[in-house]
Amino acid sequence: MRYSITAHKIIAILGFLILSSVQFFLLYNTYELKNDHYYIAERSIINTDYGLAIRTDKVMPGGQQILDHYLNPNMKTLEDLYLHDPVGFNNYKQRLCDSAFHALKKANNLDSVLNNIIRSHDLKKDFDYALVIQGVDVAFQRDKYISLYSRSQQYAGIDRSMQTKDGIRIGGSLETVSSRNLATGLTVYSSTDYSSRVSFALYVDIRNRRATILRLMMPTFLLSLLSVLSVVLLFFITFRNWMRQKKLSEMKSDFINSITHEFHTPLAAIIVANKTMQNEKIITSPENLQPLTEVVHRQAERLKMLISQVLDITTLNKISLHKEEYSIHHLLDELLLDYRLKLTGTNVGFTLQKGAARDSVLLDRFWFTTIILNIFDNAIKYNTRDPKEIAVTTGDDKKALYITIRDNGIGMTDEIRHHAFEKFYRNIRHNNEQVKGLGLGLFYVKQAIDAHNWTIDITSVEGEGSTFVITIPF
Repeated sequence: MRYSITAHKIIAILGFLILSSVQFFLLYNTYELKNDHYYIAERSIINTDYGLAIRTDKVMPGGQQILDHYLNPNMKTLEDLYLHDPVGFNNYKQRLCDSAFHALKKANNLDSVLNNIIRSHDLKKDFDYALVIQGVDVAFQRDKYISLYSRSQQYAGIDRSMQTKDGIRIGGSLETVSSRNLATGLTVYSSTDYSSRVSFALYVDIRNRRATILRLMMPTFLLSLLSVLSVVLLFFITFRNWMRQKKLSEMKSDFINSITHEFHTPLAAIIVANKTMQNEKIITSPENLQPLTEVVHRQAERLKMLISQVLDITTLNKISLHKEEYSIHHLLDELLLDYRLKLTGTNVGFTLQKGAARDSVLLDRFWFTTIILNIFDNAIKYNTRDPKEIAVTTGDDKKALYITIRDNGIGMTDEIRHHAFEKFYRNIRHNNEQVKGLGLGLFYVKQAIDAHNWTIDITSVEGEGSTFVITIPF
């Protein structure tokens, strides 16, 4: 079942990741769609009005005059250098372009042009722009252009602060330019000798475009998040209810297993005592009947306690103790007497060595009996020797009373010893088909030990036997 739960968790995590990925891609595609179509109407208006503002000009109103001022008087010089001195031509064109670009930047009036467009059309958004020159060419002969500047190159003779990967920045503070915010891209030229060709572009975008689009998408984002959380919550509630039902089912199984396990010992003792009392020799000897009737009485009382403790055995995490002061030696004498009676006809030997000077402690008799009997059962189940021997020894010091139970069974490896007190754990590697059990005996022992605030330790040598030491603090 552990692997089943793990599989459910893995499937749930994979489902959550898939759902989250689908939601992410849907949101991303929605964002890209809005990003592509955002302010498309405003961009069309700006494109139209900007075109009207420079229909007889270049770059900006007045830009044609500035470029002509630097290019036209220098056409002959540029031609002569181009034909006879390529190095001189390269240096001269860079100085000439640098001067023209600085003049254009200084005379930039696109801010006012853009503000007029915004006012005349009552545009509500806050815009930013970038005005960029992408190329400048000259033609000494008609339509045969020679490059003075191209955005694909870097020029040492042109102010580096003006050069970007998109061209020469003439004006504006828009940081990122792309096809999404391109308002206008133009190339202006005249098909004559000694003419120029200028390519430039105007990029316009909303300030804080990304934040604005994300704000517009907030309802979509919240709905998407809510849907994912709803699915997660639904799974959590379903998984929790399933675990509760599973726990209830396990408790029912534990109940049946526990009753079968715990009722076996007293019933076996009563049956054996009853058969013994039916013996004619026993019937004729009243002094022999008294111990047997006491055995029946004790085991009947234990059955009564088992019935009253059914809920404790089922839940096990809510053991309630009814402590009284008992003599450990007296309790062990009774337990060994009853257990020997149960094992009549078997080759199992018990010894009890009472080494403790102080043996009176507070304990719950029912659960103490459960501890000792389950250790005995375990010692006999996992024992292939003949005879099987179980030695019980008591000892004490100033701090505690010690009960040591040693057997000559098959012993335990370190791994088995580490898991010995776990629920349903069994020594399968040394087990055989004749050994019955559900792996609950030592689990009950540990639960009862913990409820008393005692401790239990195991030492074991594989093939030689195991030793259980119960420490009962005074």
